[in-house]
Formats: sequence, C-alpha cells, structure tokens
Amino acid sequence: MSGPPEAGWLNLLIGLLQGAQLWLLRVLDVLGLAGQSHGQPAWPWALRLSGENLLIDLGQARRLGLTLVVLAVALLILLLALPWRRRRVWLAAAAVLLAALAPWPEANVVLVPAYPTTFHASPTGFTAESIERGRTLYAAQCAACHGADGRGHGPLASAQAVWPPDLGGPLLWRRADGDVLWHVMNGMRDRRGTPTMPGFGSTLSDADAWALIDFMKAQGAGESLRAAGLWAQPIAPPDVMVQCGSRPPRSLSSWRGQRLRIVASNLGAGASTPADDPRLVTVLIAPQATEAAASQSGDCIATSPAAWTAFSLVGATTQLAGTQFIVDRDGWLRARGEPGKAAWSDDDLLCRTEQQPSSKPGVRPLPPDGLGALIARMDAEPVRFVKGGYVH
Repeated sequence: MSGPPEAGWLNLLIGLLQGAQLWLLRVLDVLGLAGQSHGQPAWPWALRLSGENLLIDLGQARRLGLTLVVLAVALLILLLALPWRRRRVWLAAAAVLLAALAPWPEANVVLVPAYPTTFHASPTGFTAESIERGRTLYAAQCAACHGADGRGHGPLASAQAVWPPDLGGPLLWRRADGDVLWHVMNGMRDRRGTPTMPGFGSTLSDADAWALIDFMKAQGAGESLRAAGLWAQPIAPPDVMVQCGSRPPRSLSSWRGQRLRIVASNLGAGASTPADDPRLVTVLIAPQATEAAASQSGDCIATSPAAWTAFSLVGATTQLAGTQFIVDRDGWLRARGEPGKAAWSDDDLLCRTEQQPSSKPGVRPLPPDGLGALIARMDAEPVRFVKGGYVH
C-alpha cells in the first residue's frame, strides 16, 4: 500500500496524467464534444494514458517524465520566439529539435485501451444500502459463475470459455471503476474477440451496476481478510447515516479528517461499549438500531438496517457483535479488534504499508495498551491507494 522509493516523483507524474485527462474530459463536456455514456461524460478515444503500466515499468516512467520536462522547455522556447522576430526561426528550430531528441517512452506502455466509461466515478458513495442491493443482484446474476464467495468456483464456472477470475484478488483494484462498469454492462472478450463474459446492460440499470460493483468491493475485502489475514487493498468503511442523540443525522463519511472507532454492539441488556476517547469519534452499529434508540441513548449510532450486514462482509465475520474497527483520518479502515480482546496489538493493524513491519529494524510490537501506539503508527504510515493505476 505504500509506494516504492521513487514514490515522490512517480506519484506526481501519475497525478499529472490523471488530472490532465480528467480536465480534458471536463472541457470537452462543457463544449458539448464528449457525449454521454451511462449518465456521465464519455471518454471519446479508444486509448488513454496509462498509470498502472508506469507503476510497473519505472524505466518508461522516467522516460516519460523527462520527455514532459523537455517538452515544457521546448514550449517555453516557442513562447520566447513569438516576440523575438530576429531569432524566431532559430528558436523554433531549437524547440523542434528538443522535441525530436526527447526520450519518448514506448507507446504500447504509455497508451492502453480505454472505454467511454473509463473515467466514470461511482455515484453511490459506497453505502451499506448500495452494498446490500448489490448482494441481491450478485446472487441472481453472478454467483453461478463467480461463486458465492467471488473466488470463481461457481457451479457454471467450468462451462465458461475462460475460467472466471477471483474477485477477492487484485483484479478489481487494478482496474478503474469505470472500466469495471463497462465490463459489467457490455461483457468481456479475449484477444480474438471471443466472448468470455456476457454483458448485463439489458438486465441491470446503471444504479444496479454500481451497486453490484460496491458489493464486489466489500466482498473482495472480506475474502482478502479471510484468506491473508489483512486487507490487501485499502477499503473504506461502508457509509451509513449516524444519529448522535437529538442532533441532526449525518453520514459516517462526514467525519473525514477525524479518526473513527466503529463498535458493533447488540445494544441490549449487558452489552458493553468502550469508554469515550478524545482521540477517536466512537460510532456504534447494531442489528436493529433505530433513530429513537439513538436519540434516547445519546450515543452516535448508525441507523441503517444494512450496516450490520455490510460491516460483517468487510470484516469477514459472521459474529460481528463486539468487533471494533479503527478508521484513519483519510477515511480508510486500518484496524480490527476482535470480540473479547482486552487491548489493541500490532496484529490488529490489518491495512498497513508493510505486511511484516516487525521484521524491520527499529520497529517494535505495540505495548499491551497499544491504542495510542496504533494511532501513531497509522498517522505515520498513511495509505497510498492506487485504483486503476492512479492514486486516490
């Protein structure tokens, strides 16, 4: 989840590429030249600049970075040539020569196939309700091939031209959300054009497709946690509406910039909740929480009926009561405390920059009362989330 040693300039380069393409699409949309696809401006070309390939091939990334610097210098020379009549021809020739001598990267690395929906953004907000809606759709449309757990071992998997991929692996995270949407609605083909997955554009609405993608993300996070003991890719907590006493309800995502502790509680007799901590905002989730119960208790309680199921899915557990989650200031799930555990430990940090931090010199396990050390570790090791090749 952290970047390589070159992360500073590489992040800047990839961010510039992403920003330039997004702004270009916005400008085309304002001018009426982009068209529409699934309710959002459509990318009008069959290719786009690749971020994911540059993350893999650092040599090509360096060449592209140097080329952009050389082109910037050439452009500056052309601007200087405009008012300088006596040297205009020589300066223009120098600019052209610089552009020709630039270390251009390989086109097949920098340019990759694109779809009209490539730069689409999900409108759902990754809510518990959307995940629950997607769960029903997945069971009806996808489980027969991809399996109930998304690992590709459904009853019809062996009959497919290509074995269905493991949705719990890195597949969903390597592709932009818009690319996933395109494949859900239009299907997939191999290099020879043979269909390998049917499209569901005639069956699903746009809202259905986005909900399905939300469910696949949540399920993939849970399966990763179940298989590897950690969230291999960063995942946000499912967004829910929260009632804090008599105050107006607010969404969980509105606390972005603050650390959150999400506690699963039955809210029944004998149920205990951790004491308030000034370093964290504590939010309770319960199987049947209501606004009335939240108003009476004075605690911050998620009132979405789907919250319990969504967090059970992401947390990879069927016994959610007593489980705690820690969300960092950037809105990523970082730690999970299991029911009955007396104190936080290093093992609870399930989304971190290194999978084996204790093997690094100078890194020690958290002390028995390690919540403070856990928070300090999260703050010192922020998540660098790469989705579709671009840092989010």
